Amino acid sequence: MAGAAAISTPPNSLARHSGQSSLLASKPNSLTNRSHFKTRGFDWKNKSRTLNISSFKEKKAEDFAEVRNDKREPAPDDHVKRVSRVEEKRQRKKSQRYTYLVAAILSSVGITSMAAVAVYCRFSLQMEDGEFPLLEMFGTFALSVGAASSSVDSPYLHDLQVGMEFWARWAHRALWHASLWHMHESHHRPREGPFELNDVFAIINAVPAIALFSYGWFNKGLVPGLCFGAGLGITVFGIAYMFVHDGLVHRRFPVGPIANVPYLRKAAAAHQLHHEGKFGGVPYGLFLGPNELEEVGGLDELSKEVQRRIKKI
Repeated sequence: MAGAAAISTPPNSLARHSGQSSLLASKPNSLTNRSHFKTRGFDWKNKSRTLNISSFKEKKAEDFAEVRNDKREPAPDDHVKRVSRVEEKRQRKKSQRYTYLVAAILSSVGITSMAAVAVYCRFSLQMEDGEFPLLEMFGTFALSVGAASSSVDSPYLHDLQVGMEFWARWAHRALWHASLWHMHESHHRPREGPFELNDVFAIINAVPAIALFSYGWFNKGLVPGLCFGAGLGITVFGIAYMFVHDGLVHRRFPVGPIANVPYLRKAAAAHQLHHEGKFGGVPYGLFLGPNELEEVGGLDELSKEVQRRIKKI
């Protein structure tokens, strides 16, 4: 009985015991569920971080692509701007050449016309007395040709330097590249506009020509005739120098068929070597430039420069 009583237990106690057992048994499950929930939460956080990182990378790649596209997009505009600048520069240079061409033609035609009228009037006035001034006329034309000429090529008189070419060579070396370099330097720099400070030398050279003209016009005799011829020769040389130097060499205006004259093309190439400074500034003259280069052994470079100029035509 006692044993049965001891063994027998009330139903409530069994229920409590079973409830506790079930609770005890369920605790590990609840813990497992929590850890599982935490693990799933951790995985969700990792996934969200991964998504954030991947989205950041995608956004960064998109931004980089946009920046790269932004850099590429203005390219057509830049090309158009470059083309417009080149076209603007070409038009400006064309306008400058046209301006200088008009000035060169007007000055050449005007000076030549005045010189021709002056020669005619001078000898007409001197012939009013009935005497023909043969000696004076010969001296006038001889000195005008001598002042304007550059050289005489012959087996007996090789490169006889006379007149303005000799003066131009000396002045170029001793004055323009020395004490007057502050003015002549503008000719060795890129030109801005149709004119440059170096053009003042053309006006300076016109002063003695006008003075000689005036003296020869208002006086009679051999000496006034020679002075008149010298003034005429300086004028002719100045016109020729302008067309060859400014037109043919530096292409400040078109010169037409003058560019096809072999010796003038050679003289232009020689002057180009002067600007390049390959032979210490030689040649300083213009029409006798090839002869100066021959003296310093520059004929090979001269031939190369002539060929380069022919290819550019």
